[in-house]
Order: sequence, then structure tokens, then C-alpha cells
Amino acid sequence: MNAVPSSGRLTARGAIGSGLVAVMLFAAGCNLIPSPTPDSTRYYVLAGPALGAVGVQPVTGVLRLGLRNVEVASYLKKGSLVVRTGENEVRFPDEARWGDPLEREILSSLRGQLLAAPAVGRVFVQPFPFDEPRDYDVSVRVIRCEGVDPAGGGKASVSFTAMLEITTSGAAGEVVARKRFVAREAAWDGKDFGRLAAELSNAVAALSQEVVAALPAKP
Repeated sequence: MNAVPSSGRLTARGAIGSGLVAVMLFAAGCNLIPSPTPDSTRYYVLAGPALGAVGVQPVTGVLRLGLRNVEVASYLKKGSLVVRTGENEVRFPDEARWGDPLEREILSSLRGQLLAAPAVGRVFVQPFPFDEPRDYDVSVRVIRCEGVDPAGGGKASVSFTAMLEITTSGAAGEVVARKRFVAREAAWDGKDFGRLAAELSNAVAALSQEVVAALPAKP
């Protein structure tokens, strides 16, 4: 039986040693991979009107409204709830996001609030059906919809401002009402985003009341 040359034994030992080192380094690398952290993101929606009794509810209103797509200021389209920390400074907390784009949240909530108004019979959204007449069209542009938490200290609050316009339906609609709506100031602790979403829901409900109050009594 031929003996294995010493150089061959050294080569084999070197290969085994290199392999062990590689395995150890790989294992160490695996241990360095951080364990996944739970997602702390929370999603919020705007509330509609309180649910009434179960069953078919009679429609007593006669006004037929067209609710145009809600417009929002561009900085409100980031997906996050917005916190204003100064007159020209805002922040977008990653952990607090809207369930739907804000303009859709407001549209859905506002439509529900308008349908709950006794004077309103129907509320159509765009694209408007051709075979359903409308008495008035409602346009809303939201300028502010956010929490306010001054960076230099001070009381945190909720801010909601919108421009409202009501026109007769049709291509050459006549302006019936145009006004700037500012919701009453509501307190906020600067941390509870569920509370912030609830107060903004209240602001949209107040906006719907402003719309109804501005509507003519008869078409």
C-alpha cells in the first residue's frame, strides 16, 4: 500500500480547515441577521353618520345632489396622517396612515353624512349617471386636514379647513353658494391618532351640515 505524501496530507487538512472556517463564518453571519420586528403601522378611517335601526328607512328628502370628487391639498396626499409643527412645517408619521386615500375617505364620509340629512333624497358621485337628474352639485376642496402640535411647545389641536361651492347641475351651472368652512378647534394630545381621526370625522360631519344649510329649500 502506497503511503500518502506529506504534502497531500497537508493539502487535505488545509481544505478541511478552510471548509470549517467557512461554515463557522456562515453560522456567525446567520446569527448577526436581526430578528424581524413587528409592524407598528396603524390604519385609520373617517367615520360616517351613526347607524340607525336595522331595516329599510324611509327617504323623506327631495333634493338630489351630485357630489363631485373631493380635492385635497397636495401635501395631504402622502397617505399618512399629517401633523403640523409650524406654520410652514409638517411631518408625516410612518406609524399612522389612512386606510384609503384621504380624498376618498372624505368623499365617502361626506356622502354618508349628506344622505342622513332629512332634506336630501339622493347623493350621486362621479361619474354621474346620465339618466338621473340632479338639482345641485357640491364641490369641496380641503385645504387643511391635520393635527397641530407646535414644535416649540403649546397646546396641540385639530385643524380642518375647506372651500365649499354649490352650483346648479349642468354644464353651465350657476353658483348658488361659495364659502370657506373652518371647523371648530378641537383639543388633541399630539399622540393619539385614533382621537385625531375621530375629531377629523367630526369636522367632516360639521362640513356636511354647512352644505345642507347652504342648499336652497327647493330646487
